[in-house]
Amino acid sequence: MSQRETWATRAGFILAAVGSAVGLGNIWQFPFKTSEYGGATFLVVYLVAALGIGLPAMLAEFVIGRKSNLNAISAFEKLGHRSWKWVGILGVATGFWILSYYSVVGGWVLRYIGGSVTGAYFADPAGYFGQVSAGPEALALHALFMIFVVAIVAGGVEDGIEKATKLMVPSIVVILGVLAVWVFTLPGAAPGYSYFLSPDLSTLSLSVSFDPLPSFSGPLTEIIPFAVSQAFFSLSLGMGAMITYASYVGDDQSLFGDSITVVVFNSAVGILAGLVVIPLLFVQGIEPGSGGAGALFVSLATAFAELPAGRLVGAVFFAVVLIAALSSAISLLEVVVSYAVDNYGARRPQISAALGGLIFLLGIPSAWDTAWLTWFDNLAYQLLLPLSVLGILLFIGWVYGRPAVEELLNGSSMGSGVGVSWLWLVRTVVLLGVILTLALGVQTLFFAENPAIVPPL
Repeated sequence: MSQRETWATRAGFILAAVGSAVGLGNIWQFPFKTSEYGGATFLVVYLVAALGIGLPAMLAEFVIGRKSNLNAISAFEKLGHRSWKWVGILGVATGFWILSYYSVVGGWVLRYIGGSVTGAYFADPAGYFGQVSAGPEALALHALFMIFVVAIVAGGVEDGIEKATKLMVPSIVVILGVLAVWVFTLPGAAPGYSYFLSPDLSTLSLSVSFDPLPSFSGPLTEIIPFAVSQAFFSLSLGMGAMITYASYVGDDQSLFGDSITVVVFNSAVGILAGLVVIPLLFVQGIEPGSGGAGALFVSLATAFAELPAGRLVGAVFFAVVLIAALSSAISLLEVVVSYAVDNYGARRPQISAALGGLIFLLGIPSAWDTAWLTWFDNLAYQLLLPLSVLGILLFIGWVYGRPAVEELLNGSSMGSGVGVSWLWLVRTVVLLGVILTLALGVQTLFFAENPAIVPPL
């Protein structure tokens, strides 16, 4: 087995973890999920989920990773609980599943960079998206995006991932900040800010009935599973990524401090992206929630087409989206690469290319038809992510227990009371929140009038 790599600096780990979290989940998924599921109401539920569920769950993944110093699958065996390897396998499979269609969207971003430079989408933004989002061109760009991801991961932890994210993450924040200031100056943006930042409290209701099995109703039945899973998606939880990244961390680092940094930074970038995209929807007169996965591309392309410097602004914006997409995608590929390197002594460049090829193949349906991409996305949000996080919480809360508290306190000045409080939070409130999220997702997938589990055949 080859010698295991480590992060060169603490900042490198934090930026890599932030880079994993700050990706298309923030800039593509968060704005269009927010606009589709209630605006500010979705934002409120998301923030509660990110801090109340995402933060404790991230600490759980960090503990598993650093204590084991192994990948997301082998970690459970190293910790003396081989029968729980299924949790790691599920996480790796979830990351594999998500990256297959995530890469397709990354290909769209590549196309829009070129379209911004040439002005190709200016005449008909909606028609342009329809042409490039599915079919042979989308398939080719899906392949190109995966080649970029493979090249970075093949470079290793310190020379590849760490160096790349140290450049990517600050660039994302700076460019999004500039764009948010620009959007603020546009006439017609004010209703967008109201929709995004002023919640309607009457929509924050949920009721349950038993007939004889429990069923849920109310405005929150759709919002909760997507908002909570958005927190998981944007924080890279339930995919094995944070376990893998934490496995390269030394015992002298504060996992608690690092996790707070990642969660706060990630949420701030998501809000910043919302302050760019959602007001633009209103500026263009586009109804929130319309357009689905292509809403970001169509609405922004329409805005850029009407600007005097639209080509430049468009190219800059989609360049930052590409940076964000790559920073998350490399973490998902690293999860499976790490397993092969740890357990089989595989050479990183070769195994990165081989696994990247398999992910490309799984993404072919999503590249060929956006209906398949939506199906893949719904299955990830409503089933795979909450189920994977549930497994992590059950293991840490009710199986591993006290050793998890001891590991959390390593490298930290916190007292034991904080660690015990975290453990009981994981065992109770956080666990129940994830179970509710999973139950609502299963209800939609399997028991709705038009079950979402049915693929678009």
